[in-house]
Amino acid sequence: MLRVTRDQSVWQVSWAWALGLVMAVLPGCEPAGPAGPTTPGPYSKPAEETRKPAADKPAASKAAAKPAMEKASTAAKGYVEATPTAMLADLKADEKTADDMKPYTEPIPGSDVKFDMAPIPGGKFTMGSPKEEKGHNDDEWHPHEVSISPFWMGKCEVTWDEYELWGMGLDTQRRKVKNVAATEQDKAADAVAKPTRPYADMTFGMGKEGYPAVCMTQLAAKIYCKWLSAKTGHYYRLPTEAEWEYACRAGTKTAYSFGDDRKQLGDYAWFFDNSKEKYHKVGTKKPNPWGLYDMHGNVAEWTLDQYTADGYRRFTSKTTDNPLVPATTEYDRVVRGGSWDDDAQKLRSAARQHSNKDWKMQDPQIPQSIWYLTDADFVGFRLVRPLRTPPADEAKRYDLDAEQLQELKDYKEAHAGKE
Repeated sequence: MLRVTRDQSVWQVSWAWALGLVMAVLPGCEPAGPAGPTTPGPYSKPAEETRKPAADKPAASKAAAKPAMEKASTAAKGYVEATPTAMLADLKADEKTADDMKPYTEPIPGSDVKFDMAPIPGGKFTMGSPKEEKGHNDDEWHPHEVSISPFWMGKCEVTWDEYELWGMGLDTQRRKVKNVAATEQDKAADAVAKPTRPYADMTFGMGKEGYPAVCMTQLAAKIYCKWLSAKTGHYYRLPTEAEWEYACRAGTKTAYSFGDDRKQLGDYAWFFDNSKEKYHKVGTKKPNPWGLYDMHGNVAEWTLDQYTADGYRRFTSKTTDNPLVPATTEYDRVVRGGSWDDDAQKLRSAARQHSNKDWKMQDPQIPQSIWYLTDADFVGFRLVRPLRTPPADEAKRYDLDAEQLQELKDYKEAHAGKE
């Protein structure tokens, strides 16, 4: 049931920040419509919303918004790669040990938007699934022991309320309108690259305030994490595939975090059987044992890892510490959790899916966008913040990889001098 997109074409923009690159910011194109609300959506379980039947979905769905991609208007100015190590040390480290970790709410400075983070204790678990598990796929074999360091994870998927502060430039627009001087954190965040404006409404009429952000590439999700780190002073990134499954299982060994009975899935997840062909507000179903919402369904979530069809056969040691399979190609990057458009088996804790060329099939631009996945209205992401802020050399593991850096460079060269 999964229809996914991949990246679309974009500008070369520059960005600077503690973990990574510094680039010259590239002017964006004109917005296709109103920027949208900046107030936060609910992050605890709200009352059930009124849902229209699928037949009543707004006409601005995928078919009506077929050319849903940004239009390039200005050439990239180039970029300078850098790794300013000092800035990582400046990030706040409020908690020193796992015992200090508590749930917290992070306000995004200069806005009314905030999000909740839940502590995930370190520990060991068996990653993958046994062959007798209903819905098991070969890429989940063989089950192997993994050790995970403690971290926080977003209680909910990143919402449009959060994402558009960066993605639509609402943060900088607010300061201009209110004539508010930029703080040092604002200045660091402003140096991070921002995507071009989408040509069409990327919600496809499914909802915005309090709903999960979708249709972004993994590259865009990574750069949002950089921007957020600069804004808040806390180090945020995408989860590894192992961290994601560990957090999803929340100490369980069953097919789902609530057990093996698929009849209960509707209490915990939005999926094909109950979604009415659209995503839903975050946090409206039951959480898993560690207080995380929508780990099963609603939108599939980016992880950092490269997908490998041979599963976990490479992990031959007794226990693997904090594994990460570095991404080396544009496609086949892992998403987890399944979505509103998936059948129950794809929502299992061990189920794996990955990006492919179809994720950007509607983008006619040459080169195609590196920010948007107009066919992936079921893909989003959630945040991770490790207890230990990594030193700069280690943080490179989680930053833009060589393939993504090349994408930025190629786009800049392809659009040099164009209007």
